[in-house]
Amino acid sequence: MNNESMKNEPSGAQRFWLGLARQRTVVQVVSALVLNSYFTRHVTKGLPCPAFNCYACPAAAFACPIGSIQHFVGRKKVPLYVLGVVGLVGALVGRASCGWFCPFGWFQELMYKLPVPKLRLPNRFNWTRYLILAALVIAIPFVTREPWFCKLCPAGALEASIPMALLSVDIRALIGALYWIKIGILGVMLFWMSVTRRPFCRWICPLGALWSPFNPVSSFRLHVEQADCIRCDRCQEVCPTDIRVYENPVSGACIRCLQCMPVCPVDCISVATSGWSLETDRTGIPGAA
Repeated sequence: MNNESMKNEPSGAQRFWLGLARQRTVVQVVSALVLNSYFTRHVTKGLPCPAFNCYACPAAAFACPIGSIQHFVGRKKVPLYVLGVVGLVGALVGRASCGWFCPFGWFQELMYKLPVPKLRLPNRFNWTRYLILAALVIAIPFVTREPWFCKLCPAGALEASIPMALLSVDIRALIGALYWIKIGILGVMLFWMSVTRRPFCRWICPLGALWSPFNPVSSFRLHVEQADCIRCDRCQEVCPTDIRVYENPVSGACIRCLQCMPVCPVDCISVATSGWSLETDRTGIPGAA
């Protein structure tokens, strides 16, 4: 085997991540089932969910971090426990939870597969999710003592408002104008999801806004060998958030889904980790190097 062929041979770590990337849909399905496992809710409902999933969903097994933050902010308290859990997840994997574990993120990807005309929008305006975090999750709930993001959340409409109205006559009797406003927002989002990749994640999600700053410093992040990259943009073609990963591998928009790795023709994209390793020695045993 010559030196060039050895250079192109993926390492054990690279083979592991490539194989995992091809199983992402399976992970997303399992995550959606676990986060909405219903029978564990009496034990787990007080734990912050490591993804964006509505607390009021009849099957939800965990608490929505954004809803919990609003709850404490509305009572003029600092949500230290919730922020600690969110910070721990961010420090470990950055926004990888968005790409692997979020049921609403997976739903957006399914909607985008609908055979309708597509609209590509640039990411340069994705600072709006920080504005929504500051206004609807912190400032307005602090003043009004009401969880206003939850009142308007399209994920909540899909996962909780509609199922609960269908299941309960009493809930249907309480339906008013705000319910239909929320359903209208969901309708707009459903259309937007079908024509644009993950719009909620890119421009609206306040949980993504909390995790984005962790991307450059988290233990799990992407690395691009710039000398090998040929700028073919195949990474952007498959990216759920429509980014060119070689421009900024630690971008706050990246959800670490790893879909760019299998399609890279020169294998210049890899996973960089801190504090743990899947590198192999010649025996092929992870961690032996």
